[in-house]
Amino acid sequence: MGTRKLGRKTDHRKAMLRGMVTYLLEQGQIETTVTRAKEVRCLADKMITLGKTNTLHAKRQALSFITKEDVVKKVFDEIAPKYADRNGGYTRIIKTGPRRGDAAEMAIISLV
Repeated sequence: MGTRKLGRKTDHRKAMLRGMVTYLLEQGQIETTVTRAKEVRCLADKMITLGKTNTLHAKRQALSFITKEDVVKKVFDEIAPKYADRNGGYTRIIKTGPRRGDAAEMAIISLV
């Protein structure tokens, strides 16, 4: 199975997911739809795994995806060391029920 298209063109989808991953790593949790949360989980886990490597190459890879430099610094200095003994599964998705306007299934995605 490939990536979810989320009803958007490629560029728009990538930009949206980059923004959501950045905001998740910055704030610690976000509320979104379940399908978006599942896509964000995959990408956020990759960024935290890069942070655990802590090399110059990994920092440059993270900077090419995460939109804010201070968030990259936070990933490498605070978030990744917290998960040093954990192999994946850095995020948790909790379903919160349907959205009022269009009944889309909502969820909160947060760092464990």
